[in-house]
Amino acid sequence: MDVLLTLIDSTGLVHLTWPALVMMAVGFLLLYLAIAKGFEPLLLIPIGFGAILTNIPLAGMGEPGGLLYSIYQVGIESGVFPLLIFLGVGALTDFSALIANPKMLLLGAAAQFGIFSTLLGAIALNWVPGLSFSMQEAAAIAIIGGADGPTAIFLASKLAPELLGAIAVAAYSYMALVPIIQPPIMRALTTVEERKIKMAQLRQVSQKEKIIFPLLVLILTFLFLPTAAPLIGMFCLGNLIREAGVVERLSKTAQNELINIVTIFLGLAVGSKLSADQFLTTQTLGILLLGAVAFSIGTASGVLMAKLMNKLSKDPVNPLIGAAGVSAVPMSARVANKVGLEADPHNFLLMHAMGPNVAGVIGSAVAAGILLALVK
Repeated sequence: MDVLLTLIDSTGLVHLTWPALVMMAVGFLLLYLAIAKGFEPLLLIPIGFGAILTNIPLAGMGEPGGLLYSIYQVGIESGVFPLLIFLGVGALTDFSALIANPKMLLLGAAAQFGIFSTLLGAIALNWVPGLSFSMQEAAAIAIIGGADGPTAIFLASKLAPELLGAIAVAAYSYMALVPIIQPPIMRALTTVEERKIKMAQLRQVSQKEKIIFPLLVLILTFLFLPTAAPLIGMFCLGNLIREAGVVERLSKTAQNELINIVTIFLGLAVGSKLSADQFLTTQTLGILLLGAVAFSIGTASGVLMAKLMNKLSKDPVNPLIGAAGVSAVPMSARVANKVGLEADPHNFLLMHAMGPNVAGVIGSAVAAGILLALVK
């Protein structure tokens, strides 16, 4: 009888709790969105599966000594995984559109307004009963507005590791929902005639310019904002490997094997933080709400800045490309192109939108560096 009772006590059914069951359901929901709906499957699948694994009773995968716990300690707490992701993203990024039209940096900068406005919003939520965010937590939440998952994870791991799960899920959820969230904002802030604006063809960018650009960005970073050097430095390294033309093997590895392996472990590590005791709180609801606000403000700020540039510039600027200033690469650029084609089937904005899109990656990393310098 003792053996039977011990065996029964070792089953998951005996120790399964409602909060753990809810979080496992969240994990299955993420898997459904990734597989059935195609929402950010590369990350939502490992995140969702990690959420299920970490909430299995008695398995201990998210506890000290467990696999997910060890992955988190090695890759997230140290900040290594987000930096390696930035290396891979840099190797995948073509800066030609931004180099050909440097003014697009203004759109990437404008879209980061959502980050700093949400910082104030997170602090203001301290007036709401049941919600309390420190300055460090508010800064970590605010970075969601940049729509850059690795940057959000990097900053959260430094400033508010206890909120990492909620911040990561919010960041990647809103990135996945770009095609749903952005178009209504873009249409509301522009007229049909503005959406039909055709932009001048971009000039050809030389190989020398492509090589010099990441080096110049790195020099400016360590001169004026060294706290952003880890993110931007790895991003520039990946891009230099791509454009140098003499290390094709390294370029292919960074673009494929490296970023794919790190993405699996990054997702599992984030999923390990979706345990019931850490996620099912009023703070999580506040984070999800603020994330939506941050992303919406960032989109609107980019569109409004593009409208202003169109008024002041001698060359026409389609305001739709301003929405690509958030760094959801390349999804937000594709959305800008899609909305433009709805207004004029012959108006292709994709290459123009890639300028502010890659500028947004740099902008979100710079914003993270500023927050890290101010509130750490």
